[in-house]
Amino acid sequence: MNQELGLWGHDGSTGRIADDEGDAEEDIVYDDDEDEFGLPSIASMRKRQSRKTDVFQPKAAPLGILEDKPSTLGVNISSNRQRANSSDIAEERDIPLYPTTRKGDGKILRPQYKDILKDPANALNIINHTTPPKSASPKEMDAYTSRISRINKFKRLLQASIVPLTDLRNLAWSGVPDEVRAMTWQLLLGYLPTNSERRIATLERKRKEYLDGVRQAFERNSAATAGIPPPSTTGRGRGLDEAIWHQISIDVPRTSPHIQLYSYEATQRSLERILYLWAIRHPASGYVQGINDLVTPLWQVFLGVYVTDLNVEEGMDPGQLPRSVLDAVEADSFWCLTKLLDGIQDNYIYAQPGIQRQVRALRDLTMRIDATLAKHLEQEGVEFMQFSFRWMNCLLMREMSVQNTIRMWDTYMAEEQGFSRFHLYVCAAFLVKWTDQLVKMDFQEIMMFLQALPTRDWTEKDIELLLSEAYIWQSLFQDSRAHLRPNTGDHLPDNGFQ
Repeated sequence: MNQELGLWGHDGSTGRIADDEGDAEEDIVYDDDEDEFGLPSIASMRKRQSRKTDVFQPKAAPLGILEDKPSTLGVNISSNRQRANSSDIAEERDIPLYPTTRKGDGKILRPQYKDILKDPANALNIINHTTPPKSASPKEMDAYTSRISRINKFKRLLQASIVPLTDLRNLAWSGVPDEVRAMTWQLLLGYLPTNSERRIATLERKRKEYLDGVRQAFERNSAATAGIPPPSTTGRGRGLDEAIWHQISIDVPRTSPHIQLYSYEATQRSLERILYLWAIRHPASGYVQGINDLVTPLWQVFLGVYVTDLNVEEGMDPGQLPRSVLDAVEADSFWCLTKLLDGIQDNYIYAQPGIQRQVRALRDLTMRIDATLAKHLEQEGVEFMQFSFRWMNCLLMREMSVQNTIRMWDTYMAEEQGFSRFHLYVCAAFLVKWTDQLVKMDFQEIMMFLQALPTRDWTEKDIELLLSEAYIWQSLFQDSRAHLRPNTGDHLPDNGFQ
């Protein structure tokens, strides 16, 4: 996104200087038959299928499931050719078109937002419970009473002088009510201190540290003041790491494009800052496609606490909110994303060894859970890497709605290693859920089905069933490496079960 820094809302600043402009870029050959993760694209499979026979016409896949872009993640399924890096695949965008903001698109800001900014616990005192209609059925009244009771249980824990994390995890496993989710997540991720006396000072310090980091990362090259011509509007001219910045500026507008919230300029600028600062502070991995997806549940949940309508996906232009609110949401999202990725960073470093281990473990686990399915996939020539790489890289976010992801993350945060170990069992439960359909399909049909799974109409109940099934598999296999040993007698790969 090569535009002036005036769009950013922060004073600019300099982080790492990009490589010498004179460095020649190596020509990379791209494979049009792959998606952004280097896996067979739906379009390429259709072409292959049509060449095979003129009779068979595969069903159209929903738009937005996969894009025919070369991989930037270094996964090489079928060849040894060199991979393109993130700057190679990025294409220049035209001037972006954002939704027209109407007055009131900021929804209703809570009058107490300044108190919430100071201490999230203040939001617990203003929770309103909508009274059910008089015509409500006994079942609806029971659900209402149960919900109020559950919210009150969370409030008692969150308002304690020292929050008992074990109790909070146990309660959060079955889902966190919207009204208390933001504070609960920040505690479970280790961002907020459990000691209430330290909370205000910690938030002030961490938010200031983030904003200072943004200013440093985006300030203009100080060399311009030494008689050197003014910097250009490109990332390199601003002193940014151009490869990182360029790919982020391409990926952010493609993040959750079906949700209006993520089409607003204020949202996209915020995500760009979060992702860029995280990338330059983690040079071992830098920015990798997929991380942009992971920040959205955090950003969405933390934004909702400042407005009266917790559903911020539609009719919610963050640009209409006070700057102090956006700064807090952005900083909190950055630090919580950092905490989350700290536990799975080997998924994103060079060669992505974490994902490689997870995919191997999923293959072995599937063989034990559903040998019929595992053998059918093998007979059809389906490699687990071809479909589950994205499941690990994006934590199933490309397969679920953001709302369903948020519910799933309630449980992930309640688990000791939710985003790594427990996620593996969720993927296994997710795969075997489709056994009846998959065992009747050939390679082409399997790949197309797995890249466009019918989860559009999934509800919270579907997610809770999936999590329950994953919990059963984890209980059976977590501490029993022998159960995961393939029948072939091969040495068990390092899959992270120790």
